Amino acid sequence: MQFDSVDHFLKSGRAVLAQGPIALLFAEDDVELDSTLQHHLKLGFKSVIFFMPDDFVLAQDLPANVHRVTLSCAPRQVVFDTINKVIKAAPGVWMYYGYNAEYLFYPFCETRNTLELLAFHSEERRDAMMVHVVDLYADDLARHPNGVAVDHAMLDRIGYYAHARHTASGEALERQLDMSGGLRWRFEDHIPYARRRIDRIALFKARKGLELQPDHTFNIAEYNTYSCPWHHNLTAAVCSFRAAKALKSNAGSTFDIQSFQWRGSTPFEWNSHQLMELGLMEPGQWF
Repeated sequence: MQFDSVDHFLKSGRAVLAQGPIALLFAEDDVELDSTLQHHLKLGFKSVIFFMPDDFVLAQDLPANVHRVTLSCAPRQVVFDTINKVIKAAPGVWMYYGYNAEYLFYPFCETRNTLELLAFHSEERRDAMMVHVVDLYADDLARHPNGVAVDHAMLDRIGYYAHARHTASGEALERQLDMSGGLRWRFEDHIPYARRRIDRIALFKARKGLELQPDHTFNIAEYNTYSCPWHHNLTAAVCSFRAAKALKSNAGSTFDIQSFQWRGSTPFEWNSHQLMELGLMEPGQWF
């Protein structure tokens, strides 16, 4: 089904938001739209809502649980405003948000769907899940000048750091961390300070009063924690070409970067086992 605006979707598409989990995908450009959609369909979301401009092309004959909403995702605040409108319209529903050329992985996602994942997470009294954004990049920028190559994707196997998160007055926040690493760390001179973090609460349960903030945190502190107080919880990963695309499309950085590869690069195997082995996501009590 297609909706010509976010307001039209929220008014006429209430049934789409009635049952989760749902995926909210935002197309900043037309790169890897179909692969992004197909990946999240395979994970078992009840509905996938893809926000994109009218002139972007998706594959034909899409399943009935795919819904397209006309939206220009620039400036970036538009995405946050849209997510907050959906949160307000669908309290109690689990949802995921991400961008095109980003791919959600969670422990054992090859054999377990998102409904099972979030049912388990809910039983652990968790309403949100910490996600690490793992930068993907093309192995050869001469062949793939936009930095994107799904069949030849690389990631960093080392170089990830956690820093305690503090309030404005310097007080450490309980069970909250600022994560860094990947392209945003290695090419930090080209990345604004506020956008260098790689942690995101990409999976969460909507509730009254909840708001997503422009730094990818929520206004309710417990939503920003990586685990409950008594044991480690599940975390997930979003494997993303977004930073690679930005670095190669920006005139201030593209000519300074001839290759994204370094001694810490390794081919991405497109499975959850590799991400767990590298410590990029945590299975917790999820067996």
